[in-house]
Amino acid sequence: MRHESTGNEMGCRRVSGPPKARWLVVLLSGVAITATLAPRLCVATDSKLVIVDVRAVAEGYRASKLRGTAVFGAGNQKIGHLDDLVVSRNGDVLFAIIQVGGFLGLGSHLVAVPYSSLQISDDGSRIVLPGATKQQLEGLREFKYQVSSIKYK
Repeated sequence: MRHESTGNEMGCRRVSGPPKARWLVVLLSGVAITATLAPRLCVATDSKLVIVDVRAVAEGYRASKLRGTAVFGAGNQKIGHLDDLVVSRNGDVLFAIIQVGGFLGLGSHLVAVPYSSLQISDDGSRIVLPGATKQQLEGLREFKYQVSSIKYK
């Protein structure tokens, strides 16, 4: 649930509620507002003011569009596909989950690499993990997603 106050002298609206709801407001607002309409979006949280430059957001990559993209390594060898992006709980680190080996998803396994180690083309259509080989990635410890602890009634 979101509650809004009248704003402040900067023209920003104060958003309260659960932390996930506040970040969802920031995310959706950044996607919905183009850089030509508003160069900045302000959202006041309970602890501090967050100012988002929507032009910078618009220049970023959409995780949903990167997912499934082939990943290339040393010698322009296809080494896998980007399966997902995972953010650490404190938000400091982003990991890329790459599906390696197998055929049509059968017999493959997932590995985690730092997102910062990837080179992504400007349009997001090509991902390179410099110097990596398929054999090296297959030799890494397998990454497994944790099952959610959400209980259904």
